[in-house]
Amino acid sequence: MDIFPAIDLLDGKCVRLYQGDYDRSQVFNDNPTDMAHSWLVQGANKLHLVDLDGAKAGHPVNLDAIASIVEMVKTTATQPVQIQVGGGLRTEASVRQLLDLGVDRIILGTVAVEQPELVQDLCQKYPQQIVIGIDARAGKVATKGWLETSEVTAVDLAQRMADMGAAAIIYTDIHRDGTLTGPNLAALRELASAISIPVIASGGVSSLRDLLDLLSLTTLGVTGAIVGRALYTKEVDLTAAIRAVGDGRWQDVPPDLGATSFA
Repeated sequence: MDIFPAIDLLDGKCVRLYQGDYDRSQVFNDNPTDMAHSWLVQGANKLHLVDLDGAKAGHPVNLDAIASIVEMVKTTATQPVQIQVGGGLRTEASVRQLLDLGVDRIILGTVAVEQPELVQDLCQKYPQQIVIGIDARAGKVATKGWLETSEVTAVDLAQRMADMGAAAIIYTDIHRDGTLTGPNLAALRELASAISIPVIASGGVSSLRDLLDLLSLTTLGVTGAIVGRALYTKEVDLTAAIRAVGDGRWQDVPPDLGATSFA
């Protein structure tokens, strides 16, 4: 299972919100590029960036910070690193702008509810580069930076987006996000069982135990987890997490028996 360290951008800084509340943000680093580099040093090969200002404004705002992170990855990474970005991407021009910066995957949220025809067009133009972020309160999809809640259910939207060619679904339980209370396993199980494309879990991861619980859902299609606050508060050690649930995880590595003989 892939681990995506989360870098949420607000006013050019790396922050975390509590349950999506902009008034309850906590700054963890004034320099998001330095934060991203720290995750690479600890073994990350995925980065999850969210432009919180962009999500509210309806267009990208933190482009300088995103471009700086992309350039840092290009010049310093010792292994391929996938960067996915979301927040305020509601036009093809905005999507193209980020792809031209070197971003690998684009996360669409509000437009999946309000402009599904645009999503379908983008999935066809940029295959395997369009990911749908489904952020839910009590099973209903939230939009516009979590400031509004629609009547669309998460499962229904995921099924429609999968049919349109989305590469994956990122599912966030807003009530769990930033709370360190554990992921919503029941909701993830329901969602993953309803579609055939990968699901990435987001919100609530508080420990290595939570990641191991998510690992049990990989057979249903939960292929990754986005981890935010728990990394910043050191409740989760990124290197240990990658060893525990990533490729070549501990239980998949045969023991070094040396010259021991069982004759």
